[in-house]
Amino acid sequence: MRTQVQADLDLRKTQRERNALGQFATPEALAMDILASARTLLGGRCLRFMDPAFGTGSFYSALLRVFPKELIVSAHGYEVDSHYGDAAAELWAHTGLDLKLRDFTAGCPPKESESLIDLLVCNPPYVRHHHLDRAAKERLAGAADAQLGIRVSGLSGLYVYFMLLSHRWLSPDALSIWLVPSEFMDVNYGSALKTYLLRHVDLIRIHRFDPSDVQFGDALVSSAIVWFRNRAPRARSAPEFTVGGTILSPRIRRQIPRDDLVSEIKWTRFPDAAEALPKQYVTLADLFSIKRGIATGANKFFMLDAHDVEEFRIPSQFLRPILPGPRYVPEDVVRADPDGLPVLERRMWLFDCRASLAELERTAPDVVAYVRLGESQGVNLRYLASRRAPWYAQEDRDPAPILCTYMGRPSEGSSPFRVILNHSDAVVTNVYLMLYPKAALSASMATSSRTREAVWGTLRRIVAEHWGSSGRVYGGGLHKVEPSELGRLPATALVERFPDVRASLSRQLSLL
Repeated sequence: MRTQVQADLDLRKTQRERNALGQFATPEALAMDILASARTLLGGRCLRFMDPAFGTGSFYSALLRVFPKELIVSAHGYEVDSHYGDAAAELWAHTGLDLKLRDFTAGCPPKESESLIDLLVCNPPYVRHHHLDRAAKERLAGAADAQLGIRVSGLSGLYVYFMLLSHRWLSPDALSIWLVPSEFMDVNYGSALKTYLLRHVDLIRIHRFDPSDVQFGDALVSSAIVWFRNRAPRARSAPEFTVGGTILSPRIRRQIPRDDLVSEIKWTRFPDAAEALPKQYVTLADLFSIKRGIATGANKFFMLDAHDVEEFRIPSQFLRPILPGPRYVPEDVVRADPDGLPVLERRMWLFDCRASLAELERTAPDVVAYVRLGESQGVNLRYLASRRAPWYAQEDRDPAPILCTYMGRPSEGSSPFRVILNHSDAVVTNVYLMLYPKAALSASMATSSRTREAVWGTLRRIVAEHWGSSGRVYGGGLHKVEPSELGRLPATALVERFPDVRASLSRQLSLL
């Protein structure tokens, strides 16, 4: 009955509308597993139940099926969207549910301590930060700071605030279970939730689903379930981390000492990793300056093939060789011709001009015509272009000898990220990361092709071995890695292989 109501209501909204409000209903089987885990942890204890993002009542339905009626003292819910809330109120009208059709984050918990919640289960709205206006962010962040003393990043999604602001609703030793995006375990803004889980409550377990197993058919997001109790963290506690399979039968499970969680930035390393990386170790960031490739803001306009160059008669001084996307670079070594151009079937050039239109009128009228074409297409009004002067000038990037793809999917256990040796003078767009060697490593690579290949080969092995602890993963198994995340990978293998690098680092450390 409820699942049919949910399906009918979903059909009456567009995907865009539901994405803006972060509305992704919990599958019935998953809700049952979550409530079954709650029953195991709570045993025969009587409880007051709450779901702060009720929807049509997936968790409430599971509660009524898993827990005996005599154990449920009361049940409460919040739902901000009347589209679902009105239907839920009618659906559960005769069950004693107290459902409020308003915003949970603006609600007030009961004043009587005996009325606080014993079991809180929630799949909070996955509303990304850019769907929250400034006033909403300030209100939510202010409330989290006032109640818990935790500063929340403005890049945080609404689910972060939901979890933090639910704290004052919980009775002592209450069980709280959250179905949230697993990204909080890795991204910088997730530090607010990790601080909360380590300092304010007793973290019991985190289960992370296999990235290829998307829990929500209409959302490309990798999910995790978090269990904790409202009590002080236990001394020398070791929360359980599980991954893959189901909640009740995970593929891997391991207890991770709380001290390791405090010192580890990327929690998705667990449970595959037995322990946190040492606090002090040489990283790729110590040996390379790692930057994203050029963000043109309009690749179709700024990236030209040979036909475009000829058609629009763009002079060579306004063109730079640029690699096409990774699918057009079939091998992990980019060879160069005598002119430094990449030896590829698909050759591309970046249109990059810093001269004013007045100067171009005198010296390059064909370029003026191309610029005017871009303006007629509105390219100059796009976000990145509108912030450049002139709008058709590009970021200043030198060719990088080593590249790493920004995103990808693993196949048969292989790394989702390709490490590419670039012998050409081509720059790249932001679908790649550019690695520029520092100090002694730079000198060695500049003078020896053998060293370049040795560094590249070692980097490939590092990424192949540690890719699971870098970047972040999304539903469907899509992995992404930012410069800072790649830079945190251990570089011990490079240091051991190249004595000059070891000596250079030793001098740096002695100076520090």
